[in-house]
Amino acid sequence: MVINVPLASLLAFGLCYAGMAALSLAMEKHHVQVWADSPRPLQQKSLRAAGWALILLALVPSITGWNATVGVVAWAGMLSLGAIVFVLLLSYQPRIAATLGLIAGILSVAGLALQLL
Repeated sequence: MVINVPLASLLAFGLCYAGMAALSLAMEKHHVQVWADSPRPLQQKSLRAAGWALILLALVPSITGWNATVGVVAWAGMLSLGAIVFVLLLSYQPRIAATLGLIAGILSVAGLALQLL
């Protein structure tokens, strides 16, 4: 199955942004910055696992949108872009950055599932 390139880019970016948001919120410093309390150990482990899963899942639209060699390079670019956008938003609007991470993750996973069915 092949996903068109603009949709693949959007899905990969959304998954990378959500993954970076989850990994960032697993860190005590950023969790306190957003929610004003420290994360519990189970929350940290869950956020780390979700973050890595979303980042790895972002490989799927990248590879199906392009071929494997270009897809991995595009994935690395989307990973960088997702991290930069999240860090900039986290600096100025931490709650909005975290909320957008949740929304991006849900919409991207749903969009990817619809494309692959």
